[in-house]
Amino acid sequence: MPTIQVKVKTKSSSNRVLKNADGTYTAYLTQPPVEGKANNLLVELLSKEFGVAKSFIRIIKGAHSKNKLIAIGE
Repeated sequence: MPTIQVKVKTKSSSNRVLKNADGTYTAYLTQPPVEGKANNLLVELLSKEFGVAKSFIRIIKGAHSKNKLIAIGE
């Protein structure tokens, strides 16, 4: 199952995911990091970005951090 590193920036003006030159991703989210709202939005954005169902996106590390390790796949 492939993994990616994502740095999350919350309280942004729009929701978007950008791929950095080093292969990592930066996610800009409008939701605050309260009660898992930002993580839920991140999963939703990544599922659209990679064309997979939300159930195939898992936060392996960093559920309570701005730096996250995400698994994509079954």
